[in-house]
Amino acid sequence: MAPENCTVITEFILLGLTDHAELKMMLFVLFLMIYAVTLLGNLGMIVLICITPKLHTPMYFFLSCLSLVDACYSSVIAPKMLIGFLVVTETISFSACIMQHLFFGVLITTEGFLLSVMAYDRYVAIVNPLLYNVSMSKRKCIMLVIGSVMGGAINSLTHTISLSKLSFCGPNIVGHFFCDIPSLLILSCSDTSMNEFLLLIFSGVIAIGTLFIVVISYLFIALAILRIRSASGRQRAFSTCASHLTAVTIFYGTLSFNYIQPSSQYSVEQEKVVSVFYTLVIPMLNPMIYSLRNKEVKGAAKRAIEMKFFSC
Repeated sequence: MAPENCTVITEFILLGLTDHAELKMMLFVLFLMIYAVTLLGNLGMIVLICITPKLHTPMYFFLSCLSLVDACYSSVIAPKMLIGFLVVTETISFSACIMQHLFFGVLITTEGFLLSVMAYDRYVAIVNPLLYNVSMSKRKCIMLVIGSVMGGAINSLTHTISLSKLSFCGPNIVGHFFCDIPSLLILSCSDTSMNEFLLLIFSGVIAIGTLFIVVISYLFIALAILRIRSASGRQRAFSTCASHLTAVTIFYGTLSFNYIQPSSQYSVEQEKVVSVFYTLVIPMLNPMIYSLRNKEVKGAAKRAIEMKFFSC
């Protein structure tokens, strides 16, 4: 469309998960509970790790960072989504939409990098336990987290800058509950082939690269576990990895389904259902996954509750 005939869009209308009024209140209560549990679980995990000296190890440092990322990127999506259930028409300004996409992109990519960092941490702990404290020094752990955040920022800024250069002339109805880039590209009246190319390349390289680190780390971990003679030793080594493997499988499975696919196969309704998992459900599940299968976390939580009970 010629620039002189283009009416600049200043706001978008978010359709949300459903347009059925009878379902909105039920979904509002459901997702409000999910969001509350997400904040309580992740912030509780951070506090528990901070107040328990026994958990001041690289493994739990990365877990606390993961919990912080989960709480933040869920908060980027959930409040606006909950408001959408209470209003007839949910709108979001163009600038707010861009900022939501920016922060969500930074945090979701950072989570992917952190999961690969945690796999590397488990590799060092099991394959080279005698060198663990040297290999995973405090400085190195901090640098790995900073590197994960920087990787997320570079990825998100690349897509956000390219997205901000597009023209949106109408319609302005986003068939989603948040400003996801595939949904926005459909509405653009500009050529989006470069945006689609960047999305496919960056998402593919990051997903494949981080997943490669996870797979290689666990291959070496599996070989090391098989060399452990005692059954209890093998079970203890495996239990430290089972939670992380569960989180990785759920996270990469849902994200890969959404972002690493041709635009010709894109379906808004299908994406909305999958998006609920990685924006709201996974951040809620991660604290449960890591706490229910971790004796140290359960023990620390039990002691904290007992101390609070007796102090009262």
